[in-house]
Amino acid sequence: MLASCIKRQIALAGAKNLVQGLPCFSSSLLHSAGMSSVVERNDVDNNKPITRVLFCGPHFPASQNYTREYLEKYPFIQVDELPLEQVPDHIGNYDLCVAKNMRFDSNVLSRAKQMKLIMQFGVGLEGVDIDAATKHGIKVARIPGGATGNAASCAEMAIYLMLGLLRKQNEMQISVKQKMLGEPVGDTLLGKTIFILGFGNIGVELAKRLKTFGVKVIATKRSWPSSLEVVTPKAFPSQNEVIDDLIDKKGIHGDIYEFASNADIVVCCLSLNKDTVGIVNKSFVSSMKKGALLVNVARGALLDYEAVVHYLELGHLGGLGTDVAWREPFEPDDPILKFKNVILTPHVAGVTEHSYRTMSKVVGDVALQLHAGKPFTGIELVN
Repeated sequence: MLASCIKRQIALAGAKNLVQGLPCFSSSLLHSAGMSSVVERNDVDNNKPITRVLFCGPHFPASQNYTREYLEKYPFIQVDELPLEQVPDHIGNYDLCVAKNMRFDSNVLSRAKQMKLIMQFGVGLEGVDIDAATKHGIKVARIPGGATGNAASCAEMAIYLMLGLLRKQNEMQISVKQKMLGEPVGDTLLGKTIFILGFGNIGVELAKRLKTFGVKVIATKRSWPSSLEVVTPKAFPSQNEVIDDLIDKKGIHGDIYEFASNADIVVCCLSLNKDTVGIVNKSFVSSMKKGALLVNVARGALLDYEAVVHYLELGHLGGLGTDVAWREPFEPDDPILKFKNVILTPHVAGVTEHSYRTMSKVVGDVALQLHAGKPFTGIELVN
């Protein structure tokens, strides 16, 4: 079976191109369903080299699996995944790379001799040295979350974590095991004040969903749209009108401590950069109401781990619900798991059938555009 498939690949792409891709060929072969039928297509340019797409690391496996499924009718696109430690040695064979949680420094990027684009399966690009990529002539891009359902998926996870903390999910499981009824006593979202720290795409989607719970929504953002209204027909509300309908109070970065002191729940929706690393520190957590909850669906490094643990131990922080960790994958024996009021999920906020199918289509379309030499669509270039 392997020999026959290799012969077909040689006929399709030329022996030279195949040999260059052999270190990663088995991954593509094993995961490409129905390869023998698609190789027989007669509309492929046999003289054009195969376009190779690399997914970095084993985590978030649906990203490469769904992308491979989307591209299975296009045998001139090869989709592989490699362990993180093997990426530097083989990256020179690839045209497009999906970073996931790979760190791309100048050393790694200097080896990507034929790389045209590094993109994220989502929005976070903190692991890519964008200046170094630019220096090496490599474009870098994210997939905007608003159009793919990724932001909506993350917003739903934030609500899941809030409800889990309010209803004391971990303690409920204990009650089930101990055959106890009517315990623990939980709480509702109704009447709560929710502080959305970072009002981007996820924040907007979260605010839309929270309004039906009867809560007060306050939010901060580095800069808000101009208060000058653009004249639009009444049937089409302006961006300001939409935002004003979603939130009860707006603030800027300098207001985060004041907003934290007024909130029953703080939800981190910030992007991670040099200005936001560790922004939820001792000063921030100490400014929160005693017993307030903290939820994070953005990046683990936004939270100062020691500060969070300290205020959980003191009982000042009422609970932590986080889908992301300061070290990933998460350590199952981390001391923070001793707290009953801590809920951890394995970075799955955006990992839903809807968002991943949509983002896989974006990656697949970009690969096809790259192969055809056409402009990229569906992504946001950052350099």
